Formats: sequence, structure tokens, C-alpha cells
Amino acid sequence: MNVRFNINAANWRLLPNGWDVIAFPLIICLIAMIGVGFHQTLLPIASLKTQAISLDPGNLPEYAMRTTLRMLVAMAVSLLFTLVYGTLAAKSRRAEKVLVPMLDILQSVPVLGYISFTVTFFIALFPGRVLGVELAAIFALFTSQAWNMTFSFYQSLRTVPRDLVEVSRGFHLSPWQRFWKLDVPFSMPGLIWNMMMSMSGGWFFIVASEAITVGNNSFTLPGIGAYLAQAILREDLHAVGWVLLAMAVVILAYDQLLFRPLVAWADKFRMENTRSGSAPTSWVLNLMRRTRLIHQLLAPLGVLLAVAARIPLHLPRLNWPHARVMPREKLSRLGDIICVVLAILVTAYVVSRVVVYTKTGVTLGEVWHVLMLGCFTLLRVSVLIFISSLIWVPLGVMIGLRPALAGKIQPIAQFLAAFPANLLFPVFVITIVHFHLNPDIWLSPLIVLGTQWYILFNVIAGTTAFPNDYREAAANFHIHGWQWWRQVMLPAIFPYYITGAITASGGAWNASIVAEFVQWGSTQVTAHGLGAYIAENTAAGDFPKIILGIAVMSLFVTLFNRLLWRPMYAYAESKFRAD
Repeated sequence: MNVRFNINAANWRLLPNGWDVIAFPLIICLIAMIGVGFHQTLLPIASLKTQAISLDPGNLPEYAMRTTLRMLVAMAVSLLFTLVYGTLAAKSRRAEKVLVPMLDILQSVPVLGYISFTVTFFIALFPGRVLGVELAAIFALFTSQAWNMTFSFYQSLRTVPRDLVEVSRGFHLSPWQRFWKLDVPFSMPGLIWNMMMSMSGGWFFIVASEAITVGNNSFTLPGIGAYLAQAILREDLHAVGWVLLAMAVVILAYDQLLFRPLVAWADKFRMENTRSGSAPTSWVLNLMRRTRLIHQLLAPLGVLLAVAARIPLHLPRLNWPHARVMPREKLSRLGDIICVVLAILVTAYVVSRVVVYTKTGVTLGEVWHVLMLGCFTLLRVSVLIFISSLIWVPLGVMIGLRPALAGKIQPIAQFLAAFPANLLFPVFVITIVHFHLNPDIWLSPLIVLGTQWYILFNVIAGTTAFPNDYREAAANFHIHGWQWWRQVMLPAIFPYYITGAITASGGAWNASIVAEFVQWGSTQVTAHGLGAYIAENTAAGDFPKIILGIAVMSLFVTLFNRLLWRPMYAYAESKFRAD
């Protein structure tokens, strides 16, 4: 009797309920989108020439699907890169000395710089197939997403509270177990907000990723970015309006179907002893939890991941032949010297190869000219980051302290962050030409259009991660006004702000390529700056000057980070780390 009842109960749990009926179409649509997108990548590359981009709005759903799929693939690769690279940089002192400066350089290289030198590689990797061009576009999107996420994850790992680290040691957790049980959960709230910002940042460079032009080679992939490029070329304002509508729909869709569930799920990882008054919610997450069949089908995967996270993996220790003879301090010092020497040798070799290549088409006067252009762009970026900080830090704190408000602001902020500067080209070009304005001044706002949101999103992430019991303690001690900002909130969000400022600064340098050289139809408006120099030479296919521009931009960004942001980062880590 009991056995029969248990069998019937088991069968009943496998039967779909009403929530399964609603959830299944969402899953099937996702699988169909992946299948159709993969099939399109196997077509011959000649199909990109025969299938010209049409401005018919009826094609926008297909274009939106392909663009979204590219961005999701780039996001998945960026997440994997973040977990590996950020962990190595945070856990290894020697690796940090190489990987963090390298990350500064990677962030400083503009998206157009990556495209210029990777399109040929990916096409040669898959000759005659669209897949090669698709991978080049995905890689370009990856470069607009990965650095921000990596900086966020690295910052979180470096600021894990020491008492939690001691608890993990007390439980004898292996490095693998500590990574999944402490490091990843602690970094999750900030990482998810930076994933949202990275996804929106990809939209800012979607035109450059899907409408690739390097010298005489042009490749146009079907997508919203290519549609927008065609609309700008034809000066079609109606098509630009349709792009805005399509972007709004897509951003709202992945906000509700992806990021809103992630934000609600990650709320359980907040470090606090008292529960927040209003936790973020998600109808998709609630839907999946209420399903019966889908929940049972996904349960084995959850169990498998939980078991994998508990595997007591230990890193093997290398037993060097003279380890007992030489003290550990001398071994460490010797290792540091070897790492520094290798880094210097590799840097010297790369610099020598760049100098030899650029000498063929660049004079010393050209180098000084590019350095001066870099100073112009540096001034714009510095002023705009300062103004953005004054605006978005207090607003970010206000939004982060109110989860209900954050849920309403989130899709709006994502849309504004994803708003490509190209959509404002008609307004800026027509206004500047009609009123004879100075492009050096009036094109500057385009630089910060997509990068100011790095500051806002990181401040929101820092505020939402701030423990609720700390807020209650401040209220009990009647800490208000400027004292509350100076002693409570600013120290809490300062590490997150530095992460946002670093990525906003690097993103602003990248955006200068789009913002300092704008075009509407046949009319071009150019500002004096390093971004315009790189954009013009990329369109002309002048590779020595492209390399010179990228090298100078990397130099400026790296020095700016080393002299300003890194000392502030170290101060935030030592001064405001929770204990």
C-alpha cells in the first residue's frame, strides 16, 4: 500500500503543472534561437555579399535575434575568462604583477584595434565560412565586456573579509572548495551588476562589431548594428527610430529573462546578519521555482554542480631539488627577480617589433603629433569622469539603498548604457554644422555617453552589497548627513567606485574612437584627439599608424591607471577592507 502510494507520488511529481506550460515555450524559443544562429554560421562567406542588409523593419526581429545571440556567447566567454584570469591575478602575488598591468593594457586597446588584426586570423581559421567573421565579431564584443567583469571579480577577491577567510581555514576547505563556497558567492552581487554593464557596453560598439571595415576589406553581419550602420549611411531617420524600438525590446527581454532573475538569486549571497526589508524579486525566477517537471529535470544538474564544488582539490606542491638548502625567502626573492626579468625581456621584444614595423610608415614628427592628440583626449576623459562621479555616486547610493527602486531603474539604466553613440550622430552633426560649433567641445559628451554607467552600476552594486546590519547600526548611533557619507557609505562603496572609475576611464578612451570622428551620410565632423586618429587610419587601412595610435593609447591608459587609479585601489583595499 505504501509502495503504491510512493510510486504514484513519484509519477505525480514528474507530471507537468500549469507553470511548466508557461516555462516550456521560453526554453524552446531559446533552444531554437541557438540552433538557427548556429546554422547561419555554417553558410559560405559569399552569402554576406549576396544578402545585403535591408532597412525593412520586418527584418529587425531576425537581426535582433542574431545580435543577442552574439552578445550572449561573448558574455559566456567573458565570464569564463573572468573566473580564471581574476582568480590568478588575485591569488598569486607574482601573477598579479604581470596580469594586472596586462589587464590595463588590454582594456586600453580599442575595439577597432582588435578588429583590425583579428579579422584575418578568424577568417583563416574557418576559410570560406561565415563562422570566421562571426567569431571576429564575438571576439570584438568580448573585448568590450571582459575587462570590466574581470576588474570587478578581482576587486571582490581582494576584499573578502578576513574573518570569513579564517572560517574557511578553520573548516579546512581546499582552494577549490573555498573558491566556490566563499570567493564566488562573495563576489556574485557585484559581478552580476557588472555583467549587466558589460552587456550594455557591448551595444555601444555593436556597429563596429557587425559592420567591419579594415582597409579594402568589408564584412557586414546581419544584426542590429549592421542595420544601424546602413541607416546612418543612407541618412534614414525612420530606420534609426526602428532601431531604437528594437533595442528597447531586446534590452527589456534580457533584463526580465536573464539579469532580473540573477539579481534576485544573488541577493542570498549578501553579507549580513539581518535581512533586508525589501529583497529584489523576479517573476521568471518564481516561475522556474514553481514548475514541477522542469524543476525535476534540472535537479540532477544542481546536485552535480554542488558535488563538484565540494571536491577537495589541492594544488600540487612542487618539490624543487634545492628547496631544503635554500630558505623560502630567498626562493621567493629569486622567483620575483626571474619574473621581472622575463617581463622586461618580453616587453622590450614587443616594443622593438612595434618600433621596427611602424618606422616603415611613421616619422618622429608623427609620433609627437600623436602624443599631443593623446593629451587632448586625456583632458576630455579626465574632466568627463570627474563630472560623472559627482553626478552618479550620490544617485547610485540612493538607488542601491532602495531595492524596489533599483528594480525599476535597472532596465532604464541598461537601455541608456546600451544606447550607441551612433544614434546621436544626426543630432550632433546637424547641430555642429548648422551653428558652426567647435567639435572639440561639443563632441566630448559622446565619449562619456556609454561609459558613465560603469560608475553608476558599480556604486549600485557596492550599495546593495553593503550589509543591512551596518545600516541599522548607523541609524541606532544617529549618524546622519555628511558624517554618514564620510564614515559609513563612502568607505563602503569606495572599492566598488574605484573599479567603476577604472573601467569607465578605459571605456572612455575606447569610446573616443567613436565620439571624435562622427559621420552622418557624407558629412563628417572630426575633433582633435587620439580616437579620431585611430578611426581615420583604420578606415584607410594604414596599419603602421593604427599600431602607433593603439600603442600611444595603451601608454596613456596604463600610466593613468598606474599613477592615479592603482594607488587609490591599494588604499581602498587596505583602508576599507571588512574584517
